[in-house]
Amino acid sequence: MSVHQPTPESMRKAAEAYAPYAPAPVVAPGETFDSVTTRLSKIILRRDTPKGWIFGASVSALGWFMMIYSLCWLVYWGIGVWGNNIPVGWAFGIVNFVWWIGIGHAGTLISAILLLFRQQWRNSINRFAEAMTLFAVACAGIFPLFHTGRPWFAYFLIPYVNTLRLWPNFRSPLDWDVFAVSTYGTVSLLFWFMGCIPDLAAMRDRVESPIGRRLYGIFALGWRGSARHWHRYEKAYLILAGLSTPLVLSVHTTISFDFAIGQLSGWHTTFFPPYFVAGAIFDGFAMVLTLMIPVRAIYGLHSIMTDRHMQNMCKVMLVSGLIVAYGYGTDVFYAWYSGDNYEKFMIVNRALGPYWWTYFALILTNILIPQFLWSKRIRSNTYWVFWISMSINIGMWLERFVIIVCSLYHDYLPSSWAFYVPTRFDISLFVGTLGQFLLFTFIFIRFIPMMPMFEIRTLLPEAKVKGHH
Repeated sequence: MSVHQPTPESMRKAAEAYAPYAPAPVVAPGETFDSVTTRLSKIILRRDTPKGWIFGASVSALGWFMMIYSLCWLVYWGIGVWGNNIPVGWAFGIVNFVWWIGIGHAGTLISAILLLFRQQWRNSINRFAEAMTLFAVACAGIFPLFHTGRPWFAYFLIPYVNTLRLWPNFRSPLDWDVFAVSTYGTVSLLFWFMGCIPDLAAMRDRVESPIGRRLYGIFALGWRGSARHWHRYEKAYLILAGLSTPLVLSVHTTISFDFAIGQLSGWHTTFFPPYFVAGAIFDGFAMVLTLMIPVRAIYGLHSIMTDRHMQNMCKVMLVSGLIVAYGYGTDVFYAWYSGDNYEKFMIVNRALGPYWWTYFALILTNILIPQFLWSKRIRSNTYWVFWISMSINIGMWLERFVIIVCSLYHDYLPSSWAFYVPTRFDISLFVGTLGQFLLFTFIFIRFIPMMPMFEIRTLLPEAKVKGHH
């Protein structure tokens, strides 16, 4: 029996026929070990600081100073400078807290869960997403701390032996937030720093400044790239990934309990935990794309953050967005099926009450606009993906506003109804946290490799030939 041997011409035709169905490469062809390292390290090691970076960091710093001023004014005069009233005791403070925590979910999801599932496309974006998680958690922690009105007594929330015999109320979900967010922030910081160690060592060996060499050397922890170092690194990195994975589900689930265990119409629902988690992933991936698309264009990193990354992230946003849309539907269904007049009034009031525009705006930005992501042409267009991501960020903030304010301002007693209007201090504090978030992002881009060079190198054909780690 003769066996047909494929000719080069037949192999070429087969490859051309299969090309439209082949997955896009994780790293564009033509990249090598040296090109990846040089391209990413050059952003940090360049002697002159780009004028665009200086302008962006300066504007962000102004926003950060606005936040500091707002907090100082708040501590001096009290919570009364905010627009909170009775019954709207929760407003911008908790809205922004939940929004920022949701943004921080994408980093842990990309880094931990996709690492455990061996998804290689995470390698180009995981460090940026992890850093974004830390910055978002830093912004989120400000609001519940100062929302108490006595931030200098915040240590009462931590269980410790004290002469006053004061212990936290462990039955309060607000106390659960303290443990959930602090644990999430600590593990995320360790996970991010662990992934930076090999690249910090590479920067230590390349930087010319003695001060820079000393600083990078301190944070590289004596890394030399030996087999023992790599063995311990992979073991520690995998352990931290295993610890981070349940946190993705538990943190925003715990935050949803702030509402779900309450008896207020619009809050008391068992669907909130998965609904909040899906919304956090939805919003987090949108923020990653909002930041990464301009960064990719400015620094010319199209060969490292390829179209495949955008495609996959858009698909994750689309799936999580459909879960969020399902959550909106369950709100209406619960109100109808329960027969509770208060639940029915809450749904009708959201759509037809004084805040009707916020409800329809979130339907537009969170449900209708993301449906364009079904089109591969849209998913491949950075311009459209950027604006869709911005739409989702706005819509998820409006969602938290609707859940909190629109469920509070019309309480059970008409005598306690009150319309909520944010003051300039509400707005300035929120804008200030945006400035802080962007300022930290600018500093991160300037001094730390925004993409893991050693992980990207493992995806190159050169690594497979050499058996490079």
